[in-house]
Amino acid sequence: MSLASHLDELQRKHGDIEREIDDAMNHPSVDGLEIVNLKRRKLALKDEIEKLRAQPTTH
Repeated sequence: MSLASHLDELQRKHGDIEREIDDAMNHPSVDGLEIVNLKRRKLALKDEIEKLRAQPTTH
């Protein structure tokens, strides 16, 4: 998998989790711990995206 396609996939997952968080926050029956876990997963993806973007590209 190329770096660009890997980044695209991570960004897609990040967006998916963001929508899950929005949905969960709109349902009062959702456990607060579940929202915290989703936010942690989203942050971990963001950190991985930033780490990959910071890597120097080799030609």
